[in-house]
Amino acid sequence: MQQITVRKITTADIIELQNIGKLTFAETFSSENSETNMKEYLENGFSKEKLTAELNDQNAEFYFAELDGKTIGYLKVNVGQSQTEIKDINALEIERIYVLKEFHGKKVGQILYDKAIELAKDKNVEYVWLGVWEQNPRAIRFYEKNGFVAFDKHVFKLGNDEQTDIMMKLKME
Repeated sequence: MQQITVRKITTADIIELQNIGKLTFAETFSSENSETNMKEYLENGFSKEKLTAELNDQNAEFYFAELDGKTIGYLKVNVGQSQTEIKDINALEIERIYVLKEFHGKKVGQILYDKAIELAKDKNVEYVWLGVWEQNPRAIRFYEKNGFVAFDKHVFKLGNDEQTDIMMKLKME
């Protein structure tokens, strides 16, 4: 396999971000959710307006994982007031790490995760946190393997369905 590269996303990449965002979200969650709820979330959660606002947010950063010029995954991190829940200035949130299904098990998620930890170290935060769907054991194991521990739960709404995310935290050394 060729070298996987990671690069910061800009507003010029919005269509590619919209495409990879919708595709990886659908691959990850379609089998467990209604078509109506998925359609609504994909349209609203990945609209150009929403993604443009997120890309222009100084407290949020997106990165693509690329292989041979093809986007195969992406990362979104938040700090400060842009964090979805814990608005701690000493924390960094990993909001999204998504990888195309065909590249699962090929260390792409780990590469994106490592980028998030590098950003956390650069920003000198005390801890990194995230929310992961309780019905996604693969992701939970991945974060546990990387030293995260569960500390709380919160509700994530997908359409009219309330789902539980496990909130996990990693204390930085």
